[in-house]
Amino acid sequence: MRILVFSDIHGDRDALDALMEREADLYIAAGDLVSWGRGLDRMAPALQRRVPKVWVLPGNHEHESEIEAFCRRHRLNALHGRHLELDGWRIAGLGHSPPTPFNTPGEYSEEEIAERLAHFAGLKPLVLVCHCPPLGTDLDRAHFGRHIGSQAIRDFIEREQPAWFACGHVHEAAGVVTQLGATRAVNAGKNGFLIELGPAPAV
Repeated sequence: MRILVFSDIHGDRDALDALMEREADLYIAAGDLVSWGRGLDRMAPALQRRVPKVWVLPGNHEHESEIEAFCRRHRLNALHGRHLELDGWRIAGLGHSPPTPFNTPGEYSEEEIAERLAHFAGLKPLVLVCHCPPLGTDLDRAHFGRHIGSQAIRDFIEREQPAWFACGHVHEAAGVVTQLGATRAVNAGKNGFLIELGPAPAV
């Protein structure tokens, strides 16, 4: 099974069209399709080419309610706070980010992130997709080496050890792949990352 994860398109319809040209069994938009929630509907035609295989998360630039309404309007699937089962794998998603200096529409406290991730505890084998990366890793290294990820997401990964973790949010880390214990982790970024899964391991 192949899952194409991408993030931080920020209104670039050419980039989104190119992603939808790629073949995958599942497509996950991991947030920030647009900036400040503006122009979401202009992004729909590209995503609709892969209906019903498209799942969408809110980034920090979209509120979860905007993404829910967007998905309803355009026959897409909202993944925020949900999980699905496919070929024996559990695929879960959580959007938004911790507070930023910019007061963007989709921000959670660390406590809120931890509370929502707790719903995914015990799901195995798990592919977890969040908008925000885990704090203090290669996936959240921004300008001047500053780390701007989420401690709650890092805690969840260290405790639950999903098979795969994918995120976006930190543009400077786009394309970085790393290992967090037993978890293969990637900042998918605008160019996307294709996760290739074999048969689900027995749990």
